[in-house]
Amino acid sequence: MKIAETQAKDILLGQPAEIDTRNGIIPAVVNRIDPNVINGTRTVDCKLMGALPPGAVADLSVDGTVEIEKLNDVLFVGRPVFGQPNSQVGLFKLDQDGKGASRIPVKLGRSSVNTIEIVDGLKIGDQVILSDMSAQDQNPRIQLN
Repeated sequence: MKIAETQAKDILLGQPAEIDTRNGIIPAVVNRIDPNVINGTRTVDCKLMGALPPGAVADLSVDGTVEIEKLNDVLFVGRPVFGQPNSQVGLFKLDQDGKGASRIPVKLGRSSVNTIEIVDGLKIGDQVILSDMSAQDQNPRIQLN
């Protein structure tokens, strides 16, 4: 797998992984990490621990996930455009009626490629806007159509 160098720093030999062939998911384990960075990525090899699904052939394009850490009972959202781990951001939280949103401070924690932990500022069921809202930086509230 090709892993972004910013994410590859946390990968260790022996970590569990999953390989999605789009025709089935195969459990795997990380067995080699290329020390070289090429075009912003590092190559990570995984040993497949299960049988290949029907239709799997050499050089098939696949997706893979390496489990870096498993967190239980964590509140998380999709990763906002400007959301960096262990930082605080202003996100627009939707009103209950969905007709408006107010900017609130949200403290972020650990992150994955597409999700980020909420440490403070949101609770289960809150809905926020994850898109780039920098054009609204001067506004504490917006109206939605």
